[in-house]
Amino acid sequence: MDIKITKTTSPKEKPDQKALGFGKYMSDHMFLMDYTEGIGWHDARIVPYGPIPMDPGAVALHYAQETFEGLKAYRTAEGKIQLFRPEMNARRMINSNHRLCMPPFPEDMFIEAVKAIVTVDADWVPSEPGASLYIRPFMFTTECQLSLHNSREFLFAIICSPSGAYYAEGINPVKILVEDEYVRAVKGGTGFAKCGGNYAGAMIGQEKAEAMGYSQVLWLDGQERKYVEEVGGMNIMFKINGEIWTAPCEGTVLPGVTRDSMLTILKEWGYTVREEKLSIDDLMAYCEKGQVEEVFGTGTAAVISPVGVLNYRGNVQTINNNEIGELSLKLYTYLTDLQWGRIPDTHGWIVPVC
Repeated sequence: MDIKITKTTSPKEKPDQKALGFGKYMSDHMFLMDYTEGIGWHDARIVPYGPIPMDPGAVALHYAQETFEGLKAYRTAEGKIQLFRPEMNARRMINSNHRLCMPPFPEDMFIEAVKAIVTVDADWVPSEPGASLYIRPFMFTTECQLSLHNSREFLFAIICSPSGAYYAEGINPVKILVEDEYVRAVKGGTGFAKCGGNYAGAMIGQEKAEAMGYSQVLWLDGQERKYVEEVGGMNIMFKINGEIWTAPCEGTVLPGVTRDSMLTILKEWGYTVREEKLSIDDLMAYCEKGQVEEVFGTGTAAVISPVGVLNYRGNVQTINNNEIGELSLKLYTYLTDLQWGRIPDTHGWIVPVC
C-alpha cells in the first residue's frame, strides 16, 4: 500500500507504565483507509489520533454494520517490537465481514497496516514487564441511508492503546456467574463474528454479574440453555480428570486466537483435548465430586484468566481452592514468554515489526 503519513505536531504525554489499566489511553496516531464500491480500498493514511467525521445518517449508527479485532504488539528485552499471529486476526475479520455483508480487508493489507501504525507509534509500546500495546482494528459503514440495504462505503481504522492487565485481579482467579436468563448467541446468528452487537447484547448479563460481586458471565447455548459456551470477553477451558474441555466452534463461539494457540500447545504437551459440548449440569456435578481441577479463560487481552468460583443458580463451587492452577500458570508463562521473546518461537507465530 501507498500509505500517506501525517505525524502529530502535539504529541501526548505518555502515561505511567505501571498504572496503565486496559484501554484507557490512546497513542498519538491512527490508521484510516476508505472503501468505495466500484473503486475498492483507497487512500491509506496514518494521521494524528482524533475524532472521525460521521454523518448522523450513517448506517453503522442505526443498523450496527461494524466489526473489530484485537491484537497486541510486544517489546522484547532487546527493545525489538513484535506481533503474535496477526494473520489469524486478519482472517477472522474477513469471516466477520462476510457475515455482516461487508467487503473483506485483505490479509496482507491488514498486516501491513498494523505494522505501519505500530512503527509510527513505536515509542508507545511499553517496556514495563507485562505491559503491551493493544491494537484495535475496526471497520464500519460510513454511508448515509436509513433504508435497510447493504452499504457501498466503509472505513477501516486502527487505533492503539498501551495497556497493562485486563483484570484488576491480574493473574489471580476470578469469580464467574453462569447466566441462565439471557443468551449471547444462537446458531445461524453472529456468535462467531467479532462485531459490536454481540458485546452490546451481553452487557446486561455482565451488569447482573458485577452487581452480585462477580467479574464475568459464563454464557450457555442459546437454544437449550444447557451447554457452556464462552465467557463475555474470552473463550473458556475446563481441566476435568486430567482432560481439557472447551466448547466447539460451531457458529456460536468466537474462534479465539489465544484459544487456538492454547489447544495447539496442550496437544503438544500430551493432553487429551475435547472440543465437545459440556452441559452445565455435568460441569457442576464434576465440581461437586472434586473432578474439576482447573478452569481458565483465554483471550488476547487477558491471555489466561483463572476461574476460582463458579455460581450456577446459587450453587457456588470453588475451583482449586480459589488458587491459580499449575497448568494455567504453565500456559500463561509459556505463551507470554513466547510473545515477549523470552523463549524461541518454534511455531512461526511471531511477526517482527521493528
